[in-house]
Amino acid sequence: MGQRIALIDYGAGNLHSVANALKAAGAASIDVTASAAVVACADRIVLPGVGSFGACASALRSLPGMTEALMVRVIGGGIPFLGICVGMQLMAETGEEFGSHAGLGWVRGTVSPLKPDDPAAKIPHMGWNDVIEAKPHPLIEPGEAYFLHSFGFEGKDVIATTGHGGTVTAAIGRDNYIGVQFHPEKSQRYGLALLERFLAWRP
Repeated sequence: MGQRIALIDYGAGNLHSVANALKAAGAASIDVTASAAVVACADRIVLPGVGSFGACASALRSLPGMTEALMVRVIGGGIPFLGICVGMQLMAETGEEFGSHAGLGWVRGTVSPLKPDDPAAKIPHMGWNDVIEAKPHPLIEPGEAYFLHSFGFEGKDVIATTGHGGTVTAAIGRDNYIGVQFHPEKSQRYGLALLERFLAWRP
C-alpha cells in the first residue's frame, strides 16, 4: 500500500493545483480532507494557505480536532510535514496581519509586513525569485521559485532566503517539518523537484 498524503482543506488554499502538483511529483494517494481523523492516520501532511494569517489560523482552528491531530502526528509522531505560503507562516508563533494572531508555534518567530530597504521593491512580492540556501537541508536546493506574499517570517530555523529589497525568508524547517514561502505548485520544474524530494524524505 502506498503512502497516504493528507492535503488539509480549511478553505484557505489552492487545493486543486497543489493536489495536481503532488500527483505530478509521484503521489499515488492524496486525501484532500478537513477531517482530523484522516490527518491522524496520514503518512505525510501538506498544509497550503492563501489569504491573511489571522483568517487562515481561525479557519484551521475551526476544524474539530485538527490542530490537536497535527500536534500528535507531526510533533509527536515525527511524520513529514510541508507548509506552503500561509501554511508555512502558520508554523510561526505569531502573525501580525490585521492584528496579532497566534500561530501553531512550531517555529520561534513572527510573521510581519515586508519592509524592503529598496523603495523600488514593490509589495506584494510577486513573481520568480532565487531560493538561496541559508543552511543545508535535504529538501532545499538553489533555484528559482514563484512567490506571492506581502508578509514574511522573521525568526529561528530559516533554511532558505530570497532577495526583495533586502533578505526575505524563503523556507523554514526543523526535524520533520518544513515550510516554504513560495508556491511549489506554481514553480514548474523547481517546485515539482521539491515535492518529489518531500515525498521521498525520511527525516
